[in-house]
Amino acid sequence: MNGLALVTILALLEFSVLGILVGRARGRYGVKAPATTGHPEFERYFRVHQNTLEALIVFVPALWLFSRYVNRSVAIALGLLFIIARIIYARGYIQDPEKRGPGAAMTGGINVILLLGALIGIIVHYV
Repeated sequence: MNGLALVTILALLEFSVLGILVGRARGRYGVKAPATTGHPEFERYFRVHQNTLEALIVFVPALWLFSRYVNRSVAIALGLLFIIARIIYARGYIQDPEKRGPGAAMTGGINVILLLGALIGIIVHYV
């Protein structure tokens, strides 16, 4: 299997698992749909899921573009680090929102590297 496709699937599976955790937290804390606020513990799960979606919007296309215009192996490695960063982020945020910093910084840094790398790679490729 293509390593890049595998990383993409793993990132999407991670997002899906976070969605399942939101559903479980809804039941555990009695937050009825369509509410997105209520119990602070539920809100942590919800924010982790939503923040991951926000990061994925940049991550997935940047990952593929970086792979195409810069380096596939480095893209795969950065993709795996992104998945680990989201785990660190989720664990920290769910435990205590003040602990989300390291995972958020890693995620943001990886996305910046992928995005800027892809942009520079595209410019170099076509200039």
